[in-house]
Amino acid sequence: MRPVGGREMLGKVGHAALTLLSLLLLWQEAAAIEVPLDPKIQQDLKQPPTIIKQSVKDYIVDPRDNTIIIECEAKGNPVPTFSWRRNGRLFNIGKDPRVTMRKRSGTLEVGFRSGGRPEDYEGEYQCFATNELGVALSNKILLRVSKAPLWPKEVLAPVPVTEGSPLVLPCNPPPGLPPPLIFWMDSNMTPIHQDRRVSMGLNGDLYFSNVLVQDGQNDYSCNARFNFTYTIQQKNPFNLKVQTREPYNDTSYNASDPFGGRKVAETPPSFLSPEGSGSSKMVLRDERLLLECIAAGLPTPSIKWFKRGGDLPALKVKFENFNKTLKILSVSEEDAGEYVCMADNRLGSIRHSIDVQVKAAPYWLDKPTNLVLAPEENGRLVCRANGNPKPNIQWLMNGEPINKITETPTSANREVLGDTILFRGVQIGSSAVYQCNASNQHGYLLANAFVSVLDMAPRMLGPKNQLIKVVMNNRTFLNCPFFGSPLPELRWFKNGQGSGLDGGQYRAYINGTLEIKRARKEDEGIYTCVANNMLGNAENQVQLEVKEPTRIIQAPTHQSVLRGSKASFHCKVVSDPSLPTKVTWTKDGERLDLGWRLKKNEESLTIPSVSENDEGIYTCTVKSEIDQDSASARLTVLEDAFLNPSIFSALPPDHPDPPIDLDLSDPSARSVRLTWIPGNDRRSPVTDFLVQFEENRWEPGRWQNLSSFPGDLNSVILQLAPNVNYQFRVIAINSVGRSQPSQPSPRYKTTAAPPDSIPRDLRGWGSNKDNMEITWEPLRDLEKNGPNLQYNVWWRRKDSGDDWTNVTTSETKYVVRNTETYVPYEIKIQARNELGSGPESNIVIGYSGEDKPTDSPTELRVSKVGSTRANIHWKPVDLSSVQGEFKEYRLYYWRESSLVPGLVVSKEKKTTGFYTTVPEPSGILKDLVPYSKYKMFMVVANSRFESLPSNNVEFTTAEGVPDAPRFFRINRRSLDTLYLEWGKPLEPNGILIGYQLVCQRVNGSRLDQQEIKTFRPNVTDFILRLPDRSARYKFNLSALTQVGTGEVYAEESPHFTNEGNKTVTVEEGKQPPVNLKALIAGEKYHLKVYSQELNSISSKSVTFKTKAAHIDQVDIATQGWFIGLMCAIALIILILLIVCFIKRSRGGKYPSPGFLTGFTKYLVRDKKDLPLDPVDQKDQDGSFDYQNGSSVRDRNENENSSDEDNKPLQGSQTSLDGNVKESDDSLVDYGEGGDGQFNEDGSFIGQYTVKKDKDETEGNESSEATSPVNAIYSLA
Repeated sequence: MRPVGGREMLGKVGHAALTLLSLLLLWQEAAAIEVPLDPKIQQDLKQPPTIIKQSVKDYIVDPRDNTIIIECEAKGNPVPTFSWRRNGRLFNIGKDPRVTMRKRSGTLEVGFRSGGRPEDYEGEYQCFATNELGVALSNKILLRVSKAPLWPKEVLAPVPVTEGSPLVLPCNPPPGLPPPLIFWMDSNMTPIHQDRRVSMGLNGDLYFSNVLVQDGQNDYSCNARFNFTYTIQQKNPFNLKVQTREPYNDTSYNASDPFGGRKVAETPPSFLSPEGSGSSKMVLRDERLLLECIAAGLPTPSIKWFKRGGDLPALKVKFENFNKTLKILSVSEEDAGEYVCMADNRLGSIRHSIDVQVKAAPYWLDKPTNLVLAPEENGRLVCRANGNPKPNIQWLMNGEPINKITETPTSANREVLGDTILFRGVQIGSSAVYQCNASNQHGYLLANAFVSVLDMAPRMLGPKNQLIKVVMNNRTFLNCPFFGSPLPELRWFKNGQGSGLDGGQYRAYINGTLEIKRARKEDEGIYTCVANNMLGNAENQVQLEVKEPTRIIQAPTHQSVLRGSKASFHCKVVSDPSLPTKVTWTKDGERLDLGWRLKKNEESLTIPSVSENDEGIYTCTVKSEIDQDSASARLTVLEDAFLNPSIFSALPPDHPDPPIDLDLSDPSARSVRLTWIPGNDRRSPVTDFLVQFEENRWEPGRWQNLSSFPGDLNSVILQLAPNVNYQFRVIAINSVGRSQPSQPSPRYKTTAAPPDSIPRDLRGWGSNKDNMEITWEPLRDLEKNGPNLQYNVWWRRKDSGDDWTNVTTSETKYVVRNTETYVPYEIKIQARNELGSGPESNIVIGYSGEDKPTDSPTELRVSKVGSTRANIHWKPVDLSSVQGEFKEYRLYYWRESSLVPGLVVSKEKKTTGFYTTVPEPSGILKDLVPYSKYKMFMVVANSRFESLPSNNVEFTTAEGVPDAPRFFRINRRSLDTLYLEWGKPLEPNGILIGYQLVCQRVNGSRLDQQEIKTFRPNVTDFILRLPDRSARYKFNLSALTQVGTGEVYAEESPHFTNEGNKTVTVEEGKQPPVNLKALIAGEKYHLKVYSQELNSISSKSVTFKTKAAHIDQVDIATQGWFIGLMCAIALIILILLIVCFIKRSRGGKYPSPGFLTGFTKYLVRDKKDLPLDPVDQKDQDGSFDYQNGSSVRDRNENENSSDEDNKPLQGSQTSLDGNVKESDDSLVDYGEGGDGQFNEDGSFIGQYTVKKDKDETEGNESSEATSPVNAIYSLA
């Protein structure tokens, strides 16, 4: 076949295979990007065309069809357009009215309803699918029209043949497309009977090994059936004229003597097909091999087949046509060789050799696949094919031979090395479709593989804001599928705070999955995954809820009950309150139909009046939406005690009894027979016996498992190790569990023998530059097989042709000294003891020691320095100068200073490694701190040493966005204000220009409109007045540089108090109680004590509430209840005054002053605990007595008053000298002198009260408040 898809074959590859291999070994590439099948990604992703459907290479069509369809389907974005070539030239479809192309497809339809011949469209077709990113090619499709030619007319004379002679009737069918199927029939359309004597060959001829007279009774017609046209053509029949030496009698014929007793000359075997003693046959790999040997002779020869130099592959070879045909369906290279067929009868035998050669059309070893790369990445396309002869490899790009394409700027990034194309630092615009054509004289292969250079900002592929419920203490995975090019870096955060989650309890996988090794309640929250690359970032959230496990705390138990009685199984369940559960019951693994008889409630299953059908294993299963638990119990139904006295022996199964009477017999060097008597199985058959052993040399007293045997055996042969003093014991196992071990057997010691095992983990390595340490793992005690174990060790330099050097040692290490630096050695080892040597190990390769590299990297420089990354370039060293195993180019770098004035930084050195062996190496230094000055140097490293450093390089990173503020605290100073305080970022990553505070009111599950406030860089606190004291607010605080907004520090304000967690650390050794300070009055708190080292150890949560306190100063005089009370009191006093005046006018007595005074005292004392108005708390001179509430001045004036002034007046008064006077109507008497006169307001009672109840009034505010009314109002 010709090469496909280009105008000419690529010339011989100009690089030697060794050069290609070395270049590939030096090549370092990024892993190709795997584009997900997400429809949104596929819709937006530009992609070169890909052929997805095409017609077969050899396409035969039926001439009677009205339409010929040549398929070609392709996908790509943009949608590809299609064109065709016919016989190597452009096929203009528009000029042929019979040819149309399907919409959005390249499939051709050729119609003949209006005329035309299919033969006119025979030829070689090839489809081209094109879009702006490249061109994909189909195979070359050879279109041919099926043909069924007629047999030439001929008149066949009767064929004379002598009885017993061989005969060949030729068929010679007309050549058809595809070839016809041949069969023989007579004129009555009856198939010709075939057997060992008469059969049809592979070429369609009919062979007679010897002719019988009966053969002349039929005629013989060759028939050809053409499958495409469904027609059968028949050749004119042959008639046989069989000549005999003696008369033939039909009645004398029988199968055992076909010649009827007549004498017919016998002949030795001879070959009718193939002729001669030898022939050859060529077959292609994976095709069908048919070898044929047809022999003549009388008696009819038998055929046998052989293969020289080996046996026939029994699983692949089939014999057909009465052993005359050997068939192998799918031939491979190992089927090549010389096949011999032998024909023999009683007169002799002959042989024919057939030399079978297996050739191969090209077949894939490594088919090129599509390659998606990000800008500046490396990659390669590999096209490896094999065949016989070896196929030629030709590369094409967009359908044109790659060596004929005009050089472009992107060509410099591409290098063709035989069957491999290397791509270095690809750029946007380098996308193309590459074709690999592998061809030899037997066929060709064509494969399309596109290289797509893709840049795409990160995208999240999973569902948004998933809610995941997991069981506590279970291993949990949170998935966050993402995509982007370059491949984004993904980090996880919890509740929008903290650094990335990775390490400890968490493990982040490269595919975006976060593993929580053991989910706990404190792991609940909202997890955010953020994917970031140079083109942007994307994020998604997963809400995790950790639930209590669903458990059965009271499981059903085994029961044995009498037939007709009731059985109950209990199944008590606990689960997370938020998860609904469902309990189901099964019997013997099948769902239990409760029906009318069985009763089930939440915690039990009841079976009334049990019968034999109820016997079995009952399982209770409880399921929630995320987990389940189950427990089982057996129900045994017992017969009535009156019917079966042995009822009480029907107990549940139990552990079996141990075996007894262990005995050893049939001793040999490495085995012994162990016999025992099984114990009682306790109503459960024994399924296994476990044999254990103990030896008294290396680990005396330790029993180890030796072998397990089926439960129906009690005598077994034990395979043992040499030179061990054994004793054995046996354990029986049934469905309930294990028995106790049996008593040990007598001891049995095996004889010593040479070792059977090879020491493991053989390796050679250098501890110094001029030695090699050979180490291995010693044989185990039971592998020594005898005393005085030693090791034979051999070594020699690899590929040197030197003789082996060896040593014998009992150690587990040997040091070879005076070696050259880092050269390979071949090593092998063998164990031996006093009785001989064991097997040798395989050869392993070790290396002598390493030395310091002699060369250092040079011309270290940086390019494309960003805020957090920089490209590194250097000139590599000669690998021979590494003087050891090349590990990496190791870059040391440190942050010399920050460009932010006054910011002190750590100058700790960091390292990163680059493993590359390309001529112009480069790498990317990541995770740099923005706005900083860095220094770096590079060394080359082997396994032990580093070279001298390269030149020092100094560079500065660009300004970036700042870190989050160091802290962000929210304190509530009153119901209406919040005090916000924050700290400057630890890493400003540039010159701070201010802070941005975003405030949002939380309204249920929604957030109200944002309110944004900005502050100068020197402002670190702010007092915020709340428009709604009862609402919750969310705050996002971030620092600003010229580049943009930095990382956000998020907090929420509480409803009335800070609801966040507060921690008080108690010093070790300090005993409770512990005082908790800075609590808020009137609020509820949850308290838990936990271990600072082990967070999983904690106390139960305790809830308490602090006492209430007055937050605002309230004026009692403005309170409605107090105003009402004062009005009532004033009304009562007014009524009393009116009564007094009425009595006075009638000559009656005034009400007792003691009555008024006592009433006033009651009012005053009832309210004395109320806070005083500031106006009344002190006198004009500023003095106030806090002991009794009177002013200093009043107290001085009255300090000499008699104590008897405090006595109440009851109808008569006590005078100053202590005498009781009769009461009269004089107000002067009541006033004790001339002071008893009316005031302008008529408040004489007040004047009276000052004199008679001084002590009572001393508890009030001042001397001016002596009137009951004034005293009362003074309280306000």
